[in-house]
Amino acid sequence: MMAKTNKGVSSLSHHDNNDATVSELKEKLRGLVNIIVEKKSDYNYTIQQTTTDEAIATLQLLKHFNQNSSFSNKLDQFLVPPLFRCPISTQLMTDPVILSTGQTYDRPFIQRWLNEGHRTCPQTQQVLTHTILTPNYLVRDMIAEWCRERGIELPKLVRDTDEVVTNADRDHLNLLLHKLSLSVSDQKEAAKELRKLTKRMPSFRTLFSGDVIPQLLSPLSTRNALIHPDLHEDLITTVLNLSIHDDNKKVFGEDPNVISLLIDALETGTIQTRSNAAAAIFTLSALDSNKHIIGKSGVIKHLLELLDEGNPLAMKDAASAIFNLCVVHENKGRTVRDGAVQVILKKIMDNVLVDELLAILALLSSHPLAVEEIGDLGAVPYLLGIIREAAASERSKENCVAILYTVCYSDRTKWREIREEEKANGTLSNLAKCGTSRAKRKANGILERLNRSIYLTHTA
Repeated sequence: MMAKTNKGVSSLSHHDNNDATVSELKEKLRGLVNIIVEKKSDYNYTIQQTTTDEAIATLQLLKHFNQNSSFSNKLDQFLVPPLFRCPISTQLMTDPVILSTGQTYDRPFIQRWLNEGHRTCPQTQQVLTHTILTPNYLVRDMIAEWCRERGIELPKLVRDTDEVVTNADRDHLNLLLHKLSLSVSDQKEAAKELRKLTKRMPSFRTLFSGDVIPQLLSPLSTRNALIHPDLHEDLITTVLNLSIHDDNKKVFGEDPNVISLLIDALETGTIQTRSNAAAAIFTLSALDSNKHIIGKSGVIKHLLELLDEGNPLAMKDAASAIFNLCVVHENKGRTVRDGAVQVILKKIMDNVLVDELLAILALLSSHPLAVEEIGDLGAVPYLLGIIREAAASERSKENCVAILYTVCYSDRTKWREIREEEKANGTLSNLAKCGTSRAKRKANGILERLNRSIYLTHTA
């Protein structure tokens, strides 16, 4: 029995069986446990310790492989020869290159090292005579052969050094997250560094998984935001930077704590913090599923308040976020009920963000309550006036006539007003000749409606 055990231990230690399956590992673990539990009186301590270590190693392998269905690929990761690993990333190299000192690295990682201004070899610390990277075809072919023998797909080449993440990056992130749990001065230092890194290093944004978020936002949960606005701004801006990364959008959007803290920032932050919170809402709402979640959170009224206040720094971020959210029909009703039409028309009439706000109003005009408010607030002649303006953009004219088209088909009381304006200025007829294809279509639709209405009884 002991001979069988030694053979099993040797097999596991040297990984001779590359085709091992989970069931085989379970069988091996069962045998090792039996030996440990049923040890005889003459059971040597050294052998006992070795057997225990091997049982633990086997258990760890099982745990790892059960978390990933790609068992054979994951098993082989434990077997990657040192020659095939990049000294910086410790991962299997995809594009091995030789530095002037003779050491081989994976191109994206050593390129990033050089881009950061280093002029020494990471391994030997020798000063580089030049920074030319020479492809190591021999090692590349050896890696290709090694992968082919094991049925492993060759790793994809990483051409963008911004996508590279090193173990040093991970260690640095862990250090900064730890600082966020210490004194306020440590928190401020860490938050400022996180803001900087997540802005200039796209690769750093990929390190933030769901379990990291509570650590990142922990200083805000103690209401430090009110006492330390600089800390608040740095952390909210970090959330904005992280939300740019596509993989973070779903994680952040589905975390109620993140959305809640962004709403708090819109309510209580400095104008820069509020602007960045609105920008974070905008980027997170790029994901359709997030539009529904964020819309239900009550954030829209806070965005409208920010828009209504009129700070140039924040208005555009607020408008962009509102537009994104209103793409979803259910959010249109929420936005209208929160008073959007009045706020938007006031800004348009003040000649503020006309293009952006007309786009939002065009979206909202599909909601009956919005159409009613547009008419009640006297917007029809103003919209016709924008169409007549030579300086108005084609986009603005297009959205104006789209809004008028909806009003015309939903509210018969506005027919006379539009018809009389058309007789006086020919605004729609001119647009039907010279506008964009969409503007022409909408203008012609209104004119046809007005022509038919002549034969209808007017009840306005």
